[in-house]
Amino acid sequence: MKRAGGNEYNSNLATQHRSFDLLMKKSNAGDRCRRVSHRSLGTGDDSMNQMPQDDSPHKILKKPSTAPQAVKPAEHQSLLPSSTTGERKIEHVRLCLNEEVGASGITAGFEHYRFRHNALPELNYDDISLRTLFLGRELRTPLLISSMTGGSKATGAINDRLAEAAERRGWALGVGSVRAAVERSELAATFQVRNKAPGIPVIANIGAVQLSYGFGVDECRRAVEIAGADWLVLHLNGLQEVFQPEGNTGFADLLTRIEQVCRELSVPVGVKEVGWGIDADTASRLYSAGAAFIDVAGAGGTSWSQVEKFRSTDPVRRAAAEAFADWGIPTAECIAEVRAALPHGALIGSGGLKHGVDAAKALALGADLAGFGRNLLGPAVESEEALDHALAQVELELRTAMFGIGAPDLAALRGTPRLIRLQKQVKDY
Repeated sequence: MKRAGGNEYNSNLATQHRSFDLLMKKSNAGDRCRRVSHRSLGTGDDSMNQMPQDDSPHKILKKPSTAPQAVKPAEHQSLLPSSTTGERKIEHVRLCLNEEVGASGITAGFEHYRFRHNALPELNYDDISLRTLFLGRELRTPLLISSMTGGSKATGAINDRLAEAAERRGWALGVGSVRAAVERSELAATFQVRNKAPGIPVIANIGAVQLSYGFGVDECRRAVEIAGADWLVLHLNGLQEVFQPEGNTGFADLLTRIEQVCRELSVPVGVKEVGWGIDADTASRLYSAGAAFIDVAGAGGTSWSQVEKFRSTDPVRRAAAEAFADWGIPTAECIAEVRAALPHGALIGSGGLKHGVDAAKALALGADLAGFGRNLLGPAVESEEALDHALAQVELELRTAMFGIGAPDLAALRGTPRLIRLQKQVKDY
């Protein structure tokens, strides 16, 4: 999970690229002989429009591998703005693996906090419990695989692997935007994860802005049915939509539409950002509109303006996207601010978490669950074993941080006086 230095990092990255290419080949081959029963309904990814789908992915330049064998250079092709939603999801995965798409000049803010070590914790390590309740569901861990992908054969295979790992380890699971499957039933299988994860909470996902473009309660209900989901999250991604070639930017009067879905859908509906954060004022308006939970998805991790910069063929938009590389509210600040203002709201902290110590800090600041996204994408593409190791490492780090401050359970972690703010964070966003 942690980025290695030099040759080790390049070698790991090359392995992940080859694994993703192999995953796509296997997925395409498997689709020709897969039983109909296996392709039952499923759910989603994180944005926008659809047009007729091209099953062959666009190629982009890969970073050079340090492996000893000669590697034939990949041909660079423009990432066409007219590509389909399913194709766009492959582009997103490739870009997140190949390019520098993280926020620049801003961090998630967890480095401003330290746990004060307790040399005499007065508890047994093996007795530490990570169990929690969220929206009435019991979880073995307070951890979430955040919404990432779906909408194509290859990304559907990634969803399957994520679901199986989440089920094994007791994490909650978000899927990417299910819009593609709602509009095109043949893509439903790429979001169907319930058969892989029967015992954990699953969160379906739809872009909130789609409520301004014809989606309503019925379409949101369909997204939940496709995913076999326990909850629905509506994602807010205004800046991504601006820079996305096929983006939708009609955000006027959106709160009223969100409220209608929250009030009329039979499952809990939450709202999340995608990497720029939700402040206390916005959270208050969303809770008042009926949101059952909020995922702050703060700045410091993936910057979707940077992702879309690499997809765009418009030189003006590509250049303008650079000005937003440091945009957003740091995740740690979002969590602390929302929790201070709204002590009883269900809250997820995600955005730029690197390891289990960051998760411990997020929980101590007031989050009910801690979410991980792009840090898990590489391991998920690489292998089942790599993904399982990544999840296990986060759990080990979280449990060890709790041991280090003498917190036997999550209630003690959330109430700990041992999380110390080191310095005043400068608000330059």
